[in-house]
Amino acid sequence: MKDKSYAITYAYIYTVLVAVILLAPLFIYTSYMKKVYDIKNEFELKNRALLIIKLMQEHNSDDEYFEYPRFKTFKSGLYDIRQKEIFSLIKEPLKYFIEGYQVEDKRAYYVMTLPQERYFGAKYLVVENQLSYYEVYEKALLILLSIVTLIFLLSILFLDRFAKPFKEVNKKLDEFIKDSIHEINTPLAIINVNVDLFSRKHGADKYMQRIKASAKVLSNIYNDMEYLIKHDKIEYERENIDVKKFLNERIEYFSEVAYMKNITIQSELQECVKISMNPKQFQRVVDNNISNAIKYSYEQNIVEVNMKLNEEGECLLSFKDYGIGIEDVEKIFQRYYRESRQTGGFGIGLNIVASIIKQENIEASVESQLKKGTTFTYKFPKNLILVNNSSTFKQ
Repeated sequence: MKDKSYAITYAYIYTVLVAVILLAPLFIYTSYMKKVYDIKNEFELKNRALLIIKLMQEHNSDDEYFEYPRFKTFKSGLYDIRQKEIFSLIKEPLKYFIEGYQVEDKRAYYVMTLPQERYFGAKYLVVENQLSYYEVYEKALLILLSIVTLIFLLSILFLDRFAKPFKEVNKKLDEFIKDSIHEINTPLAIINVNVDLFSRKHGADKYMQRIKASAKVLSNIYNDMEYLIKHDKIEYERENIDVKKFLNERIEYFSEVAYMKNITIQSELQECVKISMNPKQFQRVVDNNISNAIKYSYEQNIVEVNMKLNEEGECLLSFKDYGIGIEDVEKIFQRYYRESRQTGGFGIGLNIVASIIKQENIEASVESQLKKGTTFTYKFPKNLILVNNSSTFKQ
């Protein structure tokens, strides 16, 4: 479905570009057709003038009166040598009586000079009609729409066929990633269980702690990849989350990872605050922020996790590190963007966070100073907050 929408989008862009390119030749064509229309119109006006002269020639001077010819789409009139009206059906008189075809104010005129005193004392016969290029513009528009429609349909067909082998490769790659992600989860779980069993039996040592910390880092990456693959195919149901309890669990989970860099995670959390959100999505927000805070902090330092209610009743959740800082804050939530290649990672964690907070209308702000640290603050709107209390819990 997405591939189809991409094909339509690019076909639309390509069609617009072609349409813009076609405007120049279409303008030339329209100008040419307007000239052709003027020549044709001049010919018709001249024929009407000759017809009127013929009828006047056939008029018998003995007749009591002459019935001046009238036409449905043409008007005409007779004028003397001083350009004064003798008889005319033209409502808007011509300014300049120059023999031949001329256009004034969207009206076309044909002026024919007559032998003086021969036709009721008239010197000029003027035939007029309304000038309209509607047919020319209509035809040009029809040509443009026909070409654009044809190009659009051919573009969709071409792009769809052109993208077919890439779709198959992407499909296989997607299946491979899904299978790999599934296969990674099992050994990770086995590693964690066996490390716990070994530690209980033989006591904890630094080697086991390193293994367990590394396994947790891999688990976080696994969870990000799994969410990235499944998030648009799963409907995440909301639950009432006790934020303080949830955060303490995640802080405890990452404590071993932090310990490997001699980092302490400190927290100051508001009591009795619950939010309505999906636990897996909230976990992605929390885990990625804690993981990044540890990753980009200097060794033998602290990471602060704070949560409180402001005066407007909105929940503020912040993650502060004392590390390398961020040079380009504007790009930090972009997918695959990484400030440093030395710290590892894929650049997808904060992009996942960005997609979740956008969905939940959670505001994010980032304050950072190079070589001093960074603070990520998330403001949860009132509609997500279920219970609040002013007391605080300090750990």
